[in-house]
Amino acid sequence: YTDDVRFNGERLKGEEKIYIVMNKPKGYVTTASDPHADKTVMDLLKGCPSRVFPVGRLDKVSEGMLILTNDGEFARQMTLPSSKIPRVYIATVSCRDFSGLDAARNGITVDGVHYSPMKIDCIGGHNLRVSICEGKKNEVRIVLAACGCPVHKLHRVSFGNIKLKKLPVGKIERVPQKTIDELLKSL
Repeated sequence: YTDDVRFNGERLKGEEKIYIVMNKPKGYVTTASDPHADKTVMDLLKGCPSRVFPVGRLDKVSEGMLILTNDGEFARQMTLPSSKIPRVYIATVSCRDFSGLDAARNGITVDGVHYSPMKIDCIGGHNLRVSICEGKKNEVRIVLAACGCPVHKLHRVSFGNIKLKKLPVGKIERVPQKTIDELLKSL
């Protein structure tokens, strides 16, 4: 920190910015608190040195990479559609005919809501690698279902340059400051 903030002559120390990546398991709600939820992602943060909150959402039945931070400006930048930060998912779908996916690749309107074009690659079997930059609620599930490929399993593997790698399910790790700095420079 470069600011020198003082109160009654005493230098105040700013709170350390914390960036955490979590491999969210299925069955946990992505929220800081919810009186109606059995389990929230905060239950997996025992021993975290600071109060953090989720950046964006993964629905209760989705798994994979979730970022948590105490940096509000970072969270805002990450979730702004204008930032165009890609979120990459592996979607396991129940279809054999992928010809309907061109609608998702070109942008599609479903129930009056327009969804921007998605990058979609078939990666074997019933698995698709899907990259989006907008992040509307349940976007991948809604769009793929509208294209005839309902999602059975959704797993986020990256958010910008932050990757899940081989982090075990339910575990967390700190994101290096260098990775955060590189991401912010790209905005």
